[in-house]
Parts: sequence; C-alpha cells; structure tokens
Amino acid sequence: MTFRNITNSTNKRTGLFTLILGVAVSNQAPLLNINYGNWLQAFRSIVRATDKRTLLMNNIPLGGVVNIAPILEYKHARAVASTLVLANMNSVPLDYATRSAIGGAAMNFFIVKQLPVLPPEAHLEEAFAGVRWVEFIVPRALELTYTSWELQGFAQDLGYEGAPFCWDEERRFLLRCELDAAFFHMYGLERDEVDYIMDTFPGVKRDDENAHGEYRTKRVILEIYDDMANSMRNGVPYETKLSPPPADLSVAPAPAT
Repeated sequence: MTFRNITNSTNKRTGLFTLILGVAVSNQAPLLNINYGNWLQAFRSIVRATDKRTLLMNNIPLGGVVNIAPILEYKHARAVASTLVLANMNSVPLDYATRSAIGGAAMNFFIVKQLPVLPPEAHLEEAFAGVRWVEFIVPRALELTYTSWELQGFAQDLGYEGAPFCWDEERRFLLRCELDAAFFHMYGLERDEVDYIMDTFPGVKRDDENAHGEYRTKRVILEIYDDMANSMRNGVPYETKLSPPPADLSVAPAPAT
C-alpha cells in the first residue's frame, strides 16, 4: 500500500505564518514592542516520546511565557487566521506529518516553519453544499478554545460575545473528531490512508481501549469521514453529530449577574 507524502513543505503551505518569535520573558526582561492584544498563541517546543501527540498548540491569556512556548504572530485577520492554524496544527494528519520531521526532543522554529500547514486559500474552498471549510472549522475551534473568561478577548475578536463554553468531555471529543475528519479530507487523504494513520497513534489507541474497550477515536473519525464523503459526493450539507451545533449560545452558561 502506498501513501502519498504529506510531509513535504512549500512556501505556499506556510503562508499563514508571517512571524514566529521565541519569547523568554522574566520580570527583568525588556518589554517587546509587539501588539498582541490580550491573548497569545503558543506552541510547545518540547517533544517527548511518551506523549500521545507530538504537536501541541493553544491560545493563552496575555502574559509572560518562557522559551519553551514560542509565540506565533499574524499580520492580517489575526483572530481568524490564528484559529485556522490552531485547528490545523492540532489535527491528527499534521501531527502524523510532524513526527517524521522531528529528529530529537525539540520542536525548533525551522521545523515548524516547514510543516505542511494548509494555505489560507484552502480554507475558502467549499466543503459541503454552501459551506466553506473556514465556516466549518472556526466555530468548532472556538468552542474548544474558549472555556475561560481569560480568553474573552479572543472570542470577541472572532465576533462571539457570549460566555465561555462549558467543558463537556463528550462534546469536545466529537468536536475534535469532526475537525480531524475535516482535515483528512482537506489534505486529500483516502479512507485507507486515514485508517493507516490512525493506527500510528498507539497511545491514543491504548487509552481508548482501556477506557472504552475499543479504539473509539479511530472508529468515530472514520464514521465522520464517511459521512463527510457522502455529503460531498451527493452535494448535500453535512449533518453534525453535535446537538446543539458547535459554538451555539446554549452551550455556554449565562453570564454571572
């Protein structure tokens, strides 16, 4: 069985990265002349063989960070661009590609810059009937990320004015699976390739089997992948497994009065 190489990088694929900065801030360090607003986006630069996943990124409240949490910055459409990169960088297919690029215990800048991150225009393509990938990805990434008032600025930059979303493990699992299935499609991977890639995450498989008696993550991602493929083939909208839908106001508690 031959699998296409999705690890090759191009300048086009890294178009969303405009600047990657390693920031080591202490109470004696000079202030950086960069306007980050009131939130940051950082990735973990330490890679450990015992971890289930290799590439980890998240948005964090504005504050000091150390050099093992390098900061990403964007010139244009910061909130939307960073949300798309956040979802892409935390996806299973990109994590699979990342492992082949790592030769040690450090996620160095030059490695991150070469990762096959999807270009901005890929997110503007139609995913399903009348829905573009950006419209599919952003609400799901928002609900996964905005679970604390400390990231209210990030949510507001995306146009969301509600309260943080409740932390619901089952919803978060389905949100991640829908995003992973979407990125498998965006990378143009066939079903047997998805099946193969999922089997290269033994830690995820082991934890699933211990908790659920099966490799649940793989099964659900493949089910969603198939549902998406059917929607694309038949030109009909994809029906999410989530009720209420992603980033729905009813998922967030009422603000305190």
